[in-house]
Amino acid sequence: MAEELGVWAYAIASRLRPIQLGGVTGVDREPLRTIEMGELTAVVGTVHLDEFGEEPLRSKLDDLDSLDVIARAHHDVVALTARCAPTVPMRLATVYHNDEGVAAMLTERRDGLVAVLEQIAGRTEWGVKIYATNGIGEDAAAEADSTTTSTRPGTAYLHRRRAQLSAAESARQEAVESAREVHEILSGLAVAARQHAPQDPQLTGEAGWMVLNGAYLIDDSVAEPFAEQVRTLSSRHPSIKLELTGPWPAYSFSAIPDKEPPA
Repeated sequence: MAEELGVWAYAIASRLRPIQLGGVTGVDREPLRTIEMGELTAVVGTVHLDEFGEEPLRSKLDDLDSLDVIARAHHDVVALTARCAPTVPMRLATVYHNDEGVAAMLTERRDGLVAVLEQIAGRTEWGVKIYATNGIGEDAAAEADSTTTSTRPGTAYLHRRRAQLSAAESARQEAVESAREVHEILSGLAVAARQHAPQDPQLTGEAGWMVLNGAYLIDDSVAEPFAEQVRTLSSRHPSIKLELTGPWPAYSFSAIPDKEPPA
């Protein structure tokens, strides 16, 4: 029986020369290749469906170690493509039966793809995560506790607890207001901006509460001023910590019509 193969789609680019993709392999350690339809080029790889078909792939994605390996390999291809040409990343684990399916997708979504590629040309995505700094609530609570003069232990405890809750809420509100101001300023420097859901501390490795998880589409010509503004805002707002990442392919700004390939 012939081995069943599929086509893993990594990215769609414009004005991409296939020679620029040499030396990088995909999720199945397969060589990359391209499928061209007019001005659009899909970057793909041929994968073995006994490993990357629907059922085995579901099992791989449920395992965190396997998911990490696959996601990194997929991202490496997307990042390489984005360094060479304007690029729309494909959703992880987008697998077609054959090249004809990819070509049909390029034809059906052409107008939307061209519009997105035009928007992100000469631009990259930068991420800014904002965390509430540690110690603000505790400092305020300690100050409030120092003013409590009651000699009755139960009453003193209630006073302390009330002060702690009040201080924690004040600190939280201060962090939220600071993050809102930062996001507004950074959005003014960006072509487009998005707010993603805050990440769990287990993923970030940060003990502090994530107040904002922002993504910003930035003209490459203003990338350094944008980074400098992040540094300036970080020093201006002691209640929050800013973390700048990037440049990234424009993952957050590459949405195309939500039409999935056949299973």
